[in-house]
Amino acid sequence: MRHQSVHLGAPEPAFLSDRTGTGPLARLFGLCNSEQAREYAPEKRSIRIHGHSTTIRLERAFWSVLEEMARDEGVTANALIARVHDHCLINNDKNLASCLRVVCLKYINLVA
Repeated sequence: MRHQSVHLGAPEPAFLSDRTGTGPLARLFGLCNSEQAREYAPEKRSIRIHGHSTTIRLERAFWSVLEEMARDEGVTANALIARVHDHCLINNDKNLASCLRVVCLKYINLVA
């Protein structure tokens, strides 16, 4: 009698086992092409916040959202980042890059 080998690890998440290409992740990947791949690349920008120079490293996709937000607010991207910085300090969050990423995600959810 032959026994089949059994995989005892955790079950595969549904989005990974979706071999038909119809799940949310498959749809997202379907929208990506080689031109859009640059959105994943990190980009450093030097900015001034209240007279102090700092460098922020974010993926290009987040910079695009910040630029859109700044246009919607009628301010420069640097002025928008300074406003986010001030808000993060009030909430005791010392990681500006993380705060900017979360703000971008929340903004996308608001306008969607």
